Amino acid sequence: MRKYELMTIFPVEEDKSKAGLETLRADLTKYGVEIEKEEPFGDRELTYTVKKQKRGHFVLLNIKANPAKITELDSQFKFNTNLLKYLFVLKDEK
Repeated sequence: MRKYELMTIFPVEEDKSKAGLETLRADLTKYGVEIEKEEPFGDRELTYTVKKQKRGHFVLLNIKANPAKITELDSQFKFNTNLLKYLFVLKDEK
């Protein structure tokens, strides 16, 4: 298992961001991913419009996952309509 940072952006509407985050957590546990830390970054202005949204609610998750599962998660996240953007970053193991 490797360590990753997962940066996510949800709509600023509280009900949509909560629903999106719950779906995201369910998808992560379904694929055997361990969430080590969850850190909300709050609402911020987006650099460009994403799915007709100008602001987003940012959440950073530190996770442990099997590298083979990352591509499956990438496909699964596309079905989460409350998830505007996401990015997986492999953390250094130093």
